Amino acid sequence: MSLPQFPLSGVTVVSLEQAVAAPYATRQLADLGARVIKVERPGDGDFARRYDTTVHGHSSYFVWLNRSKESLTLDLKDPRGLEILNQLLDDADVFVQNLAPGAADRLGLGVDVLAERRPRLIPCTISGYGTNGPWADRKSYDLLVQCQTGLVSLTGTAEETARVGISVADIAAGMYAYSGILTALYTRATTGRAHPVEVSLFEALAEWMSQPANYTRYGGSQPPRLGTQHATIAPYGAFTAADGNDVLFSIQNEREWIVLCADFLRRPELAEDPRFATGSARVAHREELNAVVAERIARSDAPQVLKDLEGIGIACAGVNDVAAFLDHPVLAARGRWHEVAVPGGATVQALLPPADLAGLPARMDPVPGVGEHTEAILRELGRSGEDIAALRADGVV
Repeated sequence: MSLPQFPLSGVTVVSLEQAVAAPYATRQLADLGARVIKVERPGDGDFARRYDTTVHGHSSYFVWLNRSKESLTLDLKDPRGLEILNQLLDDADVFVQNLAPGAADRLGLGVDVLAERRPRLIPCTISGYGTNGPWADRKSYDLLVQCQTGLVSLTGTAEETARVGISVADIAAGMYAYSGILTALYTRATTGRAHPVEVSLFEALAEWMSQPANYTRYGGSQPPRLGTQHATIAPYGAFTAADGNDVLFSIQNEREWIVLCADFLRRPELAEDPRFATGSARVAHREELNAVVAERIARSDAPQVLKDLEGIGIACAGVNDVAAFLDHPVLAARGRWHEVAVPGGATVQALLPPADLAGLPARMDPVPGVGEHTEAILRELGRSGEDIAALRADGVV
């Protein structure tokens, strides 16, 4: 299959993927022009296809994660299905899998076996807690990892914890898998060596927890849960304006604090008040300071508060819901929405990849149906129509 020239044109990725982390990594490779062959179960395919049916009958997760890929169905418990997969791997550059612990090894697809048989292939393993260590055999999913890393204990209000509203552990792991694969491709191109890539959801999110980890280890207690406020900066957070809408702003340095006191609060003497004169003092006296800020913001409607803060150089924003985000003027003016086809003939609005490469287009091809490319891929491998029909009849594809 020939593709237009993109940065990763000519790179073939075979992925035994499901859910979020691995599909997110491979979709980003597909965005750059890699040929991504997504291996799914015959019949229902990736179980993420059935997480919901809100996007023209398709899953909101699946539509987000799987554009620009080819779908091949294989029963890997059947030797014929495994043979087809191995044929694909013979000519592939990258193999990604996030199967259950030990499943790849049982299929003869472990890293050591792959390295021996295919020294140019870059295997990428995405696991819950790593492929060795005391939790190597544990299954995991996003919220479990949010809990295990302590993220849930930081998220919410003083009264109640909360999960992060997106699949942050999966996304973190997918991002590190993506960057790890790009690094391995570059290293192979410059040294000739193919280095396996391994990422766990736990260690990916653990990296993102480094600041609160430092705060807790060296400060003696973990950052408090403060809703939209910040554990180490004040004032910082959302305040309600006279019209009932929230405005969020933060003070990032002493210059901004002095300007806020003089030109917004109209109380320049607060800048030198011992309770508020330093960042640490403002945090220690957060409740008193918040009361002053809240009283001032409650005197004006949100648009006027935003205008006043922007006018003195203080970063601020309204607190959008998702519907407001969809209509955000920045996305519209910068042309970030793009139509992508989904199975059944409909199209959806999808965001262009956030990293723009000057002079290079983004690839935004359709989301595949289950097994949509099975016959074409099998014919590429030299299978006859009769052979393909037999494989279908036996449920191998």
